[in-house]
Amino acid sequence: MNVKASLAIVTGGASGLGEATVRNIFEKGGKAVIFDQSEEKGKRLESELGEAVLFLKVDVTKEEDIHEAVNKAADFLGEVNTLVNCAGIGIAEKVIGRNGAHNLSLFSRVINVNLIGTFNVIRIAAEKMSGNKVNEQNERGVIINTASVAAFDGQIGQAAYSASKGGIVGMTLPIARELARFGIRVMTIAPGLFHTPMFDTLPQEARDSLGKMVPFPPRLGYPAEYAQLVQSIIENPMLNGETIRLDGAIRMQPK
Repeated sequence: MNVKASLAIVTGGASGLGEATVRNIFEKGGKAVIFDQSEEKGKRLESELGEAVLFLKVDVTKEEDIHEAVNKAADFLGEVNTLVNCAGIGIAEKVIGRNGAHNLSLFSRVINVNLIGTFNVIRIAAEKMSGNKVNEQNERGVIINTASVAAFDGQIGQAAYSASKGGIVGMTLPIARELARFGIRVMTIAPGLFHTPMFDTLPQEARDSLGKMVPFPPRLGYPAEYAQLVQSIIENPMLNGETIRLDGAIRMQPK
């Protein structure tokens, strides 16, 4: 599928990796619907990019929200043939910390947003995609999820985050196998250290120090580089059922 033909839903599309993905799809001639909780950022991006982009305030963990939002997206786009899941949250908390055992509700929330939220959008969007007409490559759609190198190299304090991202990696192949009969591909990207909004609170010196941990290039990744990989996955029909590390060869240390 050419990215120009992408009719995409991008969760977490109002900032960071999701915003870069929306911008790239728009710049290449596609259309996108942003699912995000941040109305301010989402409306601003919608206004900037114009009629090819729509913002919808959506909670990915709510079943009714997703049913309604996917139907609205399909009406706006004509059909949905691309889904990029970027919505997610992160916390840092030890299993046994200064204040005692890990807060169970926080662990559950991270799993609920990152893993269950991703699956919630996949299942509804995939059902919608299954009714599409096939393109010249017999495809009906492509689904791209966002995991993290923490799925493989989780650090101390990342039990919840690593578990949620490891779940995304683990479900990629079985969902790809199942949706193959519909001509829907499923891929996952596992980014390393990327300059996303959560890094904006750090001083430049701290960001530079983190970037130097990356073997090459020795810097934080740019969201546009994530979007570039999304485009490559969309356009290459043999990419299916796999997780790609996008990390400059970094392997995270215990802490």
